[in-house]
Amino acid sequence: MKITLKQPLAILGFIIVPLLFMSCLAQKKNADSYSAELVGVWNKKVIDYAIAEDNLFTLKGVRTTAMMHVAMHDALNTIVPKYERYAYKGTASEANPIAAVSQAAYEVALSQYPDRQSELDRELAKWLKTVEEGSAKQEGIRLGKATATSILGMRKGDTYNEEAEYTWHPMAPGVYAEFSEHSGTPEGFIFGAGWSRARTFMLKSSDQFRVPPPPEINSADYTKAFNEVKEVGGSTSKTRTADQAHYAMWWKEFVEISMNRLATSLVSKEQIDLWTATRSFALLNMTIYDAYVCVFDNKFFYNHWRPYTAIRWAANDGNPDTEADTTWNTLHNHTYAFPSYPSAHGSGSGSSMAVLANTLGMGDDYKFTMKVPEVEISGPMSEKVKMDPPERSFNSFSEAGLEGAMSRLYLGIHFRYDSVEGNNLGVKIGEYACQNFLRPLSN
Repeated sequence: MKITLKQPLAILGFIIVPLLFMSCLAQKKNADSYSAELVGVWNKKVIDYAIAEDNLFTLKGVRTTAMMHVAMHDALNTIVPKYERYAYKGTASEANPIAAVSQAAYEVALSQYPDRQSELDRELAKWLKTVEEGSAKQEGIRLGKATATSILGMRKGDTYNEEAEYTWHPMAPGVYAEFSEHSGTPEGFIFGAGWSRARTFMLKSSDQFRVPPPPEINSADYTKAFNEVKEVGGSTSKTRTADQAHYAMWWKEFVEISMNRLATSLVSKEQIDLWTATRSFALLNMTIYDAYVCVFDNKFFYNHWRPYTAIRWAANDGNPDTEADTTWNTLHNHTYAFPSYPSAHGSGSGSSMAVLANTLGMGDDYKFTMKVPEVEISGPMSEKVKMDPPERSFNSFSEAGLEGAMSRLYLGIHFRYDSVEGNNLGVKIGEYACQNFLRPLSN
Protein backbone atom coordinates (compact mmCIF):
# COMPACT_ATOMS: atom_id res chain seq x y z
CA MET A 1 0.00 0.00 0.00
CA LYS A 2 1.33 3.39 -0.97
CA ILE A 3 1.40 5.99 1.82
CA THR A 4 1.08 9.60 0.79
CA LEU A 5 2.56 12.57 2.68
CA LYS A 6 -0.89 13.64 3.87
CA GLN A 7 -1.54 10.34 5.61
CA PRO A 8 1.31 10.45 8.16
CA LEU A 9 0.49 14.07 8.88
CA ALA A 10 -3.10 13.13 9.55
CA ILE A 11 -2.00 10.26 11.77
CA LEU A 12 0.36 12.58 13.64
CA GLY A 13 -2.43 15.09 14.14
CA PHE A 14 -4.71 12.33 15.39
CA ILE A 15 -2.14 11.56 18.06
CA ILE A 16 -1.03 15.09 18.98
CA VAL A 17 -4.42 16.82 19.28
CA PRO A 18 -5.76 14.44 21.96
CA LEU A 19 -2.46 14.70 23.81
CA LEU A 20 -2.69 18.47 23.82
CA PHE A 21 -6.29 18.26 24.97
CA MET A 22 -5.38 15.90 27.80
CA SER A 23 -2.50 18.17 28.77
CA CYS A 24 -4.85 21.14 28.95
CA LEU A 25 -7.29 19.18 31.13
CA ALA A 26 -4.48 18.13 33.44
CA GLN A 27 -3.28 21.70 33.71
CA LYS A 28 -6.77 22.92 34.61
CA LYS A 29 -7.16 20.18 37.20
CA ASN A 30 -3.76 21.02 38.66
CA ALA A 31 -4.79 24.68 38.96
CA ASP A 32 -7.16 23.77 41.79
CA SER A 33 -4.27 22.47 43.90
CA TYR A 34 -2.41 25.78 44.30
CA SER A 35 -2.71 27.42 47.72
CA ALA A 36 -4.10 30.96 47.86
CA GLU A 37 -2.08 31.92 50.92
CA LEU A 38 0.12 34.39 49.03
CA VAL A 39 -2.93 36.41 47.91
CA GLY A 40 -3.75 37.46 51.47
CA VAL A 41 -0.08 38.01 52.33
CA TRP A 42 0.47 40.47 49.48
CA ASN A 43 -2.86 42.14 50.18
CA LYS A 44 -2.06 42.81 53.83
CA LYS A 45 1.37 44.12 52.96
CA VAL A 46 -0.06 46.81 50.68
CA ILE A 47 -2.87 47.70 53.10
CA ASP A 48 -0.29 48.12 55.87
CA TYR A 49 1.83 50.37 53.63
CA ALA A 50 -1.21 52.49 52.82
CA ILE A 51 -2.17 52.91 56.48
CA ALA A 52 1.39 53.91 57.35
CA GLU A 53 1.61 56.40 54.49
CA ASP A 54 -1.71 58.24 54.58
CA ASN A 55 -4.09 56.40 56.95
CA LEU A 56 -6.20 55.54 53.89
CA PHE A 57 -7.31 59.16 53.59
CA THR A 58 -6.66 58.91 49.85
CA LEU A 59 -7.71 56.36 47.25
CA LYS A 60 -4.10 55.28 46.73
CA GLY A 61 -4.21 52.21 48.98
CA VAL A 62 -7.35 50.58 47.57
CA ARG A 63 -6.34 51.63 44.04
CA THR A 64 -3.05 49.79 44.55
CA THR A 65 -4.69 46.64 45.90
CA ALA A 66 -7.16 46.71 43.00
CA MET A 67 -4.39 47.00 40.40
CA MET A 68 -2.28 44.38 42.16
CA HIS A 69 -5.02 41.79 42.34
CA VAL A 70 -6.01 42.46 38.72
CA ALA A 71 -2.41 41.83 37.65
CA MET A 72 -2.36 38.60 39.68
CA HIS A 73 -5.72 37.52 38.26
CA ASP A 74 -4.72 38.24 34.66
CA ALA A 75 -1.47 36.33 35.09
CA LEU A 76 -3.24 33.20 36.32
CA ASN A 77 -5.91 33.33 33.64
CA THR A 78 -3.28 33.67 30.96
CA ILE A 79 -1.78 30.40 32.18
CA VAL A 80 -5.08 28.57 32.69
CA PRO A 81 -8.10 30.54 31.44
CA LYS A 82 -10.86 30.05 34.00
CA TYR A 83 -12.19 33.62 34.08
CA GLU A 84 -12.22 36.63 31.78
CA ARG A 85 -9.14 38.81 32.03
CA TYR A 86 -9.32 42.52 32.75
CA ALA A 87 -6.28 44.22 31.19
CA TYR A 88 -3.67 41.82 29.81
CA LYS A 89 -4.45 40.10 26.50
CA GLY A 90 -1.10 38.43 25.79
CA THR A 91 -0.09 34.78 25.99
CA ALA A 92 2.29 32.63 28.01
CA SER A 93 3.70 29.15 27.62
CA GLU A 94 4.09 26.82 30.59
CA ALA A 95 4.47 29.66 33.11
CA ASN A 96 4.60 28.76 36.79
CA PRO A 97 1.55 30.26 38.57
CA ILE A 98 3.34 31.07 41.85
CA ALA A 99 6.17 32.87 40.05
CA ALA A 100 3.70 34.78 37.87
CA VAL A 101 1.39 35.87 40.70
CA SER A 102 4.22 36.84 43.06
CA GLN A 103 6.02 38.86 40.40
CA ALA A 104 2.80 40.61 39.37
CA ALA A 105 2.07 41.58 42.99
CA TYR A 106 5.63 42.77 43.52
CA GLU A 107 5.71 44.97 40.41
CA VAL A 108 2.48 46.79 41.21
CA ALA A 109 3.31 47.25 44.90
CA LEU A 110 6.80 48.52 44.11
CA SER A 111 5.47 51.01 41.55
CA GLN A 112 3.31 52.65 44.22
CA TYR A 113 5.52 52.22 47.29
CA PRO A 114 9.12 52.38 46.00
CA ASP A 115 10.43 53.28 49.44
CA ARG A 116 9.41 49.76 50.55
CA GLN A 117 11.63 48.02 48.00
CA SER A 118 13.83 46.13 50.46
CA GLU A 119 10.78 44.61 52.18
CA LEU A 120 9.13 43.83 48.86
CA ASP A 121 12.32 42.25 47.55
CA ARG A 122 12.39 39.91 50.53
CA GLU A 123 8.75 38.97 50.10
CA LEU A 124 9.20 38.24 46.41
CA ALA A 125 12.34 36.19 47.05
CA LYS A 126 10.46 34.11 49.65
CA TRP A 127 7.81 33.06 47.14
CA LEU A 128 10.13 32.60 44.17
CA LYS A 129 12.32 30.36 46.31
CA THR A 130 9.45 27.85 46.45
CA VAL A 131 9.47 27.52 42.64
CA GLU A 132 11.79 25.08 40.91
CA GLU A 133 14.41 26.72 38.71
CA GLY A 134 13.77 26.43 35.00
CA SER A 135 11.95 27.85 32.02
CA ALA A 136 8.51 27.73 33.73
CA LYS A 137 9.78 29.92 36.55
CA GLN A 138 11.36 32.40 34.15
CA GLU A 139 8.22 32.50 32.02
CA GLY A 140 6.17 33.11 35.16
CA ILE A 141 8.38 36.04 36.13
CA ARG A 142 8.08 37.48 32.62
CA LEU A 143 4.30 37.08 32.66
CA GLY A 144 3.95 38.71 36.09
CA LYS A 145 5.89 41.72 34.88
CA ALA A 146 3.76 41.92 31.74
CA THR A 147 0.39 41.81 33.52
CA ALA A 148 1.54 44.43 36.03
CA THR A 149 2.72 46.69 33.22
CA SER A 150 -0.63 46.26 31.50
CA ILE A 151 -2.83 47.35 34.41
CA LEU A 152 -0.46 50.13 35.46
CA GLY A 153 -0.57 51.50 31.94
CA MET A 154 -4.34 51.28 31.81
CA ARG A 155 -4.70 53.25 35.06
CA LYS A 156 -2.20 55.95 34.18
CA GLY A 157 -3.79 59.39 34.47
CA ASP A 158 -6.93 58.06 36.18
CA THR A 159 -7.15 61.21 38.39
CA TYR A 160 -7.46 59.20 41.59
CA ASN A 161 -5.77 62.01 43.53
CA GLU A 162 -7.25 64.98 41.69
CA GLU A 163 -8.45 67.88 43.81
CA ALA A 164 -11.79 69.56 43.25
CA GLU A 165 -13.11 72.92 44.35
CA TYR A 166 -16.05 72.96 46.71
CA THR A 167 -18.35 75.95 47.08
CA TRP A 168 -19.72 76.40 50.57
CA HIS A 169 -23.41 77.27 50.57
CA PRO A 170 -25.15 79.60 53.02
CA MET A 171 -26.61 77.90 56.06
CA ALA A 172 -30.03 76.55 55.09
CA PRO A 173 -32.31 73.59 55.91
CA GLY A 174 -30.77 70.35 54.69
CA VAL A 175 -27.57 71.95 53.37
CA TYR A 176 -24.22 70.53 54.43
CA ALA A 177 -22.57 72.89 56.90
CA GLU A 178 -19.08 73.15 58.34
CA PHE A 179 -18.40 72.10 61.92
CA SER A 180 -14.62 72.26 62.09
CA GLU A 181 -14.67 72.19 65.90
CA HIS A 182 -16.35 68.78 65.79
CA SER A 183 -14.61 67.22 62.79
CA GLY A 184 -11.19 68.31 64.02
CA THR A 185 -10.30 69.68 60.59
CA PRO A 186 -9.03 73.14 59.58
CA GLU A 187 -11.63 75.79 58.82
CA GLY A 188 -12.79 75.56 55.22
CA PHE A 189 -11.69 71.94 54.84
CA ILE A 190 -13.89 69.34 53.18
CA PHE A 191 -12.94 65.74 52.54
CA GLY A 192 -13.37 63.74 49.34
CA ALA A 193 -14.57 66.38 46.88
CA GLY A 194 -12.11 65.09 44.28
CA TRP A 195 -12.98 61.42 44.72
CA SER A 196 -15.99 61.68 42.41
CA ARG A 197 -13.61 62.85 39.64
CA ALA A 198 -11.57 59.63 39.73
CA ARG A 199 -11.91 57.20 36.83
CA THR A 200 -13.67 54.05 37.91
CA PHE A 201 -12.44 50.50 37.29
CA MET A 202 -15.78 49.01 36.25
CA LEU A 203 -18.59 51.55 36.41
CA LYS A 204 -19.21 53.45 33.18
CA SER A 205 -19.03 56.73 35.09
CA SER A 206 -19.05 58.00 38.65
CA ASP A 207 -22.76 58.86 38.35
CA GLN A 208 -23.88 55.57 36.79
CA PHE A 209 -26.01 54.81 39.84
CA ARG A 210 -27.83 57.89 41.14
CA VAL A 211 -29.68 57.31 44.40
CA PRO A 212 -33.10 58.96 44.91
CA PRO A 213 -33.07 62.31 46.75
CA PRO A 214 -33.23 62.42 50.55
CA PRO A 215 -36.61 63.31 52.09
CA GLU A 216 -37.69 66.94 52.22
CA ILE A 217 -36.83 68.57 55.54
CA ASN A 218 -40.48 69.40 56.32
CA SER A 219 -41.72 65.89 55.49
CA ALA A 220 -42.95 63.21 57.88
CA ASP A 221 -40.20 60.84 56.66
CA TYR A 222 -37.50 63.33 57.57
CA THR A 223 -39.08 64.06 60.96
CA LYS A 224 -39.12 60.36 61.77
CA ALA A 225 -35.48 59.90 60.74
CA PHE A 226 -34.46 63.05 62.63
CA ASN A 227 -36.06 61.91 65.87
CA GLU A 228 -34.62 58.42 65.51
CA VAL A 229 -30.96 59.42 65.14
CA LYS A 230 -31.40 62.05 67.83
CA GLU A 231 -32.63 59.31 70.17
CA VAL A 232 -30.44 56.30 69.35
CA GLY A 233 -27.31 58.00 68.00
CA GLY A 234 -26.60 60.45 70.79
CA SER A 235 -23.73 60.13 73.22
CA THR A 236 -26.17 59.87 76.16
CA SER A 237 -28.84 57.71 74.49
CA LYS A 238 -31.03 55.79 76.92
CA THR A 239 -32.69 53.60 74.28
CA ARG A 240 -29.69 52.37 72.28
CA THR A 241 -28.96 48.78 73.32
CA ALA A 242 -25.55 47.52 74.37
CA ASP A 243 -25.35 45.47 71.18
CA GLN A 244 -26.19 48.47 69.00
CA ALA A 245 -23.52 50.50 70.78
CA HIS A 246 -21.04 47.68 70.24
CA TYR A 247 -21.58 47.35 66.52
CA ALA A 248 -21.75 51.11 66.06
CA MET A 249 -18.12 51.26 67.18
CA TRP A 250 -17.07 47.84 65.84
CA TRP A 251 -17.90 48.80 62.24
CA LYS A 252 -15.85 52.01 62.33
CA GLU A 253 -12.83 50.41 60.67
CA PHE A 254 -12.47 51.39 57.00
CA VAL A 255 -13.99 48.74 54.72
CA GLU A 256 -10.80 48.24 52.71
CA ILE A 257 -9.20 46.98 55.93
CA SER A 258 -12.05 44.92 57.38
CA MET A 259 -13.27 43.42 54.11
CA ASN A 260 -9.85 42.37 52.88
CA ARG A 261 -9.16 40.82 56.29
CA LEU A 262 -12.46 38.96 56.08
CA ALA A 263 -11.73 37.75 52.56
CA THR A 264 -8.33 36.47 53.68
CA SER A 265 -9.81 34.55 56.59
CA LEU A 266 -12.59 33.00 54.48
CA VAL A 267 -10.17 31.95 51.73
CA SER A 268 -8.04 30.23 54.37
CA LYS A 269 -10.95 28.63 56.22
CA GLU A 270 -12.64 27.26 53.12
CA GLN A 271 -9.37 26.37 51.35
CA ILE A 272 -10.34 28.40 48.30
CA ASP A 273 -8.12 27.71 45.28
CA LEU A 274 -5.70 30.31 43.94
CA TRP A 275 -7.72 31.16 40.80
CA THR A 276 -10.98 31.72 42.69
CA ALA A 277 -9.31 33.68 45.48
CA THR A 278 -7.42 35.98 43.14
CA ARG A 279 -10.56 36.75 41.15
CA SER A 280 -12.48 37.46 44.36
CA PHE A 281 -9.82 39.85 45.66
CA ALA A 282 -9.63 41.64 42.31
CA LEU A 283 -13.38 42.19 42.15
CA LEU A 284 -13.53 43.08 45.85
CA ASN A 285 -10.93 45.83 45.65
CA MET A 286 -12.09 47.25 42.32
CA THR A 287 -15.60 47.33 43.76
CA ILE A 288 -14.57 49.12 46.96
CA TYR A 289 -12.76 51.71 44.84
CA ASP A 290 -15.73 52.22 42.52
CA ALA A 291 -18.15 52.34 45.45
CA TYR A 292 -16.15 55.18 46.99
CA VAL A 293 -16.09 57.10 43.72
CA CYS A 294 -19.81 56.60 43.10
CA VAL A 295 -20.96 57.36 46.63
CA PHE A 296 -18.92 60.56 46.81
CA ASP A 297 -20.38 61.64 43.49
CA ASN A 298 -23.81 61.19 45.09
CA LYS A 299 -22.75 62.96 48.27
CA PHE A 300 -21.62 66.10 46.52
CA PHE A 301 -24.60 66.00 44.15
CA TYR A 302 -27.06 66.23 47.07
CA ASN A 303 -24.81 68.08 49.57
CA HIS A 304 -27.00 66.93 52.48
CA TRP A 305 -26.34 67.89 56.05
CA ARG A 306 -25.20 65.69 58.92
CA PRO A 307 -27.35 64.85 61.98
CA TYR A 308 -24.96 66.88 64.15
CA THR A 309 -25.87 70.06 62.25
CA ALA A 310 -29.52 69.14 61.79
CA ILE A 311 -30.18 68.52 65.48
CA ARG A 312 -28.31 71.54 66.78
CA TRP A 313 -29.83 73.88 64.16
CA ALA A 314 -33.36 72.42 64.13
CA ALA A 315 -34.92 75.65 65.40
CA ASN A 316 -34.17 77.13 61.97
CA ASP A 317 -35.09 74.22 59.70
CA GLY A 318 -38.70 75.24 59.00
CA ASN A 319 -40.06 71.96 60.34
CA PRO A 320 -42.33 72.55 63.35
CA ASP A 321 -42.04 68.90 64.40
CA THR A 322 -38.28 68.87 64.96
CA GLU A 323 -36.85 70.15 68.22
CA ALA A 324 -33.31 71.49 68.54
CA ASP A 325 -30.77 70.29 71.08
CA THR A 326 -27.72 72.55 71.01
CA THR A 327 -25.79 70.19 73.28
CA TRP A 328 -26.42 67.00 71.28
CA ASN A 329 -23.39 64.89 70.34
CA THR A 330 -22.68 61.64 68.54
CA LEU A 331 -21.75 58.40 70.29
CA HIS A 332 -18.05 58.87 69.50
CA ASN A 333 -18.03 62.68 69.75
CA HIS A 334 -17.03 63.21 66.14
CA THR A 335 -18.53 63.82 62.69
CA TYR A 336 -16.76 63.34 59.36
CA ALA A 337 -16.12 66.42 57.24
CA PHE A 338 -18.14 65.66 54.11
CA PRO A 339 -21.85 65.49 53.19
CA SER A 340 -24.02 62.82 54.73
CA TYR A 341 -26.20 61.31 52.01
CA PRO A 342 -25.80 58.47 51.19
CA SER A 343 -23.50 56.64 53.61
CA ALA A 344 -20.07 55.80 52.19
CA HIS A 345 -19.59 53.08 54.77
CA GLY A 346 -22.97 51.64 53.84
CA SER A 347 -21.96 51.59 50.20
CA GLY A 348 -18.56 50.05 50.89
CA SER A 349 -19.85 47.32 53.18
CA GLY A 350 -22.81 46.52 50.93
CA SER A 351 -20.72 46.29 47.77
CA SER A 352 -18.03 44.21 49.45
CA MET A 353 -20.43 41.67 50.91
CA ALA A 354 -22.20 41.36 47.54
CA VAL A 355 -18.88 40.49 45.90
CA LEU A 356 -17.93 37.93 48.54
CA ALA A 357 -21.37 36.30 48.26
CA ASN A 358 -20.99 36.04 44.50
CA THR A 359 -17.36 34.95 44.15
CA LEU A 360 -16.32 32.55 46.90
CA GLY A 361 -18.73 29.78 46.01
CA MET A 362 -20.74 29.74 49.24
CA GLY A 363 -23.62 31.97 48.13
CA ASP A 364 -25.20 34.63 50.31
CA ASP A 365 -26.62 32.33 53.01
CA TYR A 366 -23.27 31.51 54.54
CA LYS A 367 -22.69 31.78 58.27
CA PHE A 368 -19.41 33.36 59.30
CA THR A 369 -17.64 35.25 62.04
CA MET A 370 -15.78 38.48 61.36
CA LYS A 371 -13.07 39.99 63.54
CA VAL A 372 -12.21 43.65 64.20
CA PRO A 373 -9.60 43.86 66.99
CA GLU A 374 -9.63 47.61 67.65
CA VAL A 375 -10.98 50.91 66.33
CA GLU A 376 -10.35 54.61 66.85
CA ILE A 377 -12.27 55.83 69.87
CA SER A 378 -13.30 59.07 68.18
CA GLY A 379 -12.15 60.70 64.93
CA PRO A 380 -9.33 59.64 62.58
CA MET A 381 -5.95 59.14 64.28
CA SER A 382 -7.52 59.26 67.74
CA GLU A 383 -6.59 56.77 70.44
CA LYS A 384 -7.40 53.14 69.64
CA VAL A 385 -9.81 51.15 71.78
CA LYS A 386 -9.97 47.34 71.80
CA MET A 387 -13.27 45.79 70.82
CA ASP A 388 -14.83 43.53 73.44
CA PRO A 389 -15.70 41.15 71.99
CA PRO A 390 -13.66 41.57 68.79
CA GLU A 391 -15.89 39.20 66.78
CA ARG A 392 -19.40 39.43 65.41
CA SER A 393 -21.25 36.57 63.73
CA PHE A 394 -23.63 36.69 60.78
CA ASN A 395 -26.08 34.37 59.02
CA SER A 396 -25.38 35.81 55.58
CA PHE A 397 -23.19 38.25 53.71
CA SER A 398 -26.16 40.55 53.04
CA GLU A 399 -27.01 40.63 56.75
CA ALA A 400 -23.47 41.74 57.54
CA GLY A 401 -23.48 44.38 54.81
CA LEU A 402 -26.71 45.89 56.09
CA GLU A 403 -25.46 45.91 59.69
CA GLY A 404 -22.35 47.75 58.53
CA ALA A 405 -24.56 50.40 56.98
CA MET A 406 -26.93 50.70 59.94
CA SER A 407 -24.04 51.02 62.39
CA ARG A 408 -23.70 54.63 61.29
CA LEU A 409 -27.18 55.42 62.58
CA TYR A 410 -26.31 54.19 66.08
CA LEU A 411 -22.98 55.99 65.91
CA GLY A 412 -24.99 59.18 65.36
CA ILE A 413 -23.35 60.27 62.13
CA HIS A 414 -26.06 59.24 59.64
CA PHE A 415 -29.83 59.28 59.30
CA ARG A 416 -31.50 55.94 58.61
CA TYR A 417 -32.13 56.91 54.98
CA ASP A 418 -28.40 57.64 54.54
CA SER A 419 -27.60 54.10 55.63
CA VAL A 420 -30.38 52.36 53.71
CA GLU A 421 -29.60 54.08 50.43
CA GLY A 422 -25.87 53.63 50.96
CA ASN A 423 -26.40 49.88 51.36
CA ASN A 424 -28.72 49.73 48.33
CA LEU A 425 -26.15 51.57 46.23
CA GLY A 426 -23.34 49.29 47.37
CA VAL A 427 -25.26 46.12 46.56
CA LYS A 428 -26.03 47.43 43.06
CA ILE A 429 -22.35 48.19 42.45
CA GLY A 430 -21.19 44.82 43.78
CA GLU A 431 -23.70 42.86 41.73
CA TYR A 432 -22.93 44.91 38.62
CA ALA A 433 -19.22 44.15 39.04
CA CYS A 434 -19.77 40.40 39.34
CA GLN A 435 -22.21 40.26 36.43
CA ASN A 436 -19.99 42.17 34.02
CA PHE A 437 -16.32 41.61 34.90
CA LEU A 438 -13.95 38.64 35.35
CA ARG A 439 -16.83 36.30 34.51
CA PRO A 440 -16.35 32.51 34.42
CA LEU A 441 -15.43 31.19 30.99
CA SER A 442 -17.58 28.46 29.48
CA ASN A 443 -15.79 25.13 29.09
